[in-house]
Amino acid sequence: MADRFYINCALAPGPVVVEGSEAHHLSAVCRLRPGDAVRLFNGDGREYSAEVSEVGRRNVVLEVRGVAAPERERPFPLEIAAPLPKGDRAQFLIEKLTELGVTTFTPLQTARSVVHPRETKIDKLERYVIEASKQCGRNVLMTVGPLTMWASFVRREGLPERRLVAHPGEPAILAGREATAGVAAAVGPEGGFTDEEVDQARAAGWATTGLGPRILRVETAAMVMALLASGKE
Repeated sequence: MADRFYINCALAPGPVVVEGSEAHHLSAVCRLRPGDAVRLFNGDGREYSAEVSEVGRRNVVLEVRGVAAPERERPFPLEIAAPLPKGDRAQFLIEKLTELGVTTFTPLQTARSVVHPRETKIDKLERYVIEASKQCGRNVLMTVGPLTMWASFVRREGLPERRLVAHPGEPAILAGREATAGVAAAVGPEGGFTDEEVDQARAAGWATTGLGPRILRVETAAMVMALLASGKE
């Protein structure tokens, strides 16, 4: 199977010049040479078969040969919201949500949040999405939203009608069979949401759901919520 590369521009049959980090990855890391086959994607939902034409010191020229539209996205939108965990666990969280087909991730600011991401951090999260998409075969990038206060998020206009918030002690809810219009699901930080935050969610029409008898880390809880929202145990 040919290697996959993300190209941040419009793609169509014909030549395309690759520069920057992807050119370095093509030439120095993968050591591709003229005639080698690659696959390209740019987030538009399609996948482009291409062939290496030229390998230079600063760029690589590819020839796009064909276009395909494999179906690898879930049939309904799924937004997961959670405070970012510390260190490499944030990267793990983004990678796994991308692999699970989540369409949007919103980092939350809650009463017990321990990480407060800046704009540069969000840029890193978007890069993690690209790298995970290259690996798992997604051709539509998971959107990473801006840092959002919990009280604002639960009342945000445009959220799906089906909205779930993780809360210990509640029965688990499988949402996938009722989710044709989409699902929004939220998990709290280490220590969970405060009672006031849970009340804010309920008042805004959110349903509470348990995630089992054990205490889960943020990244694990977010993955479980993605599966619950898909109607899978």
